[in-house]
Amino acid sequence: MTRQRTPALVISFQETAQALAAEALFTRLSLPGRIIPLPSRISAGCGLAWCTVPADRADMETFLKECSIECEDMAELLY
Repeated sequence: MTRQRTPALVISFQETAQALAAEALFTRLSLPGRIIPLPSRISAGCGLAWCTVPADRADMETFLKECSIECEDMAELLY
């Protein structure tokens, strides 16, 4: 049985520290999502990414900018 893939927003980071800071921020703000291993379709500096729903893209960009956490890329894909 194969898993149903759903649209996801995957936020990648250059450094592990940035990914962990983003995880702490999003968890503190009770935003949906979780840390995942970086999908092989995405090339980034560290092997971690935040996965959430695409509808939250604008909020994620705002919160990351306000807290000076840099992400490498935001990609929408089936995950």
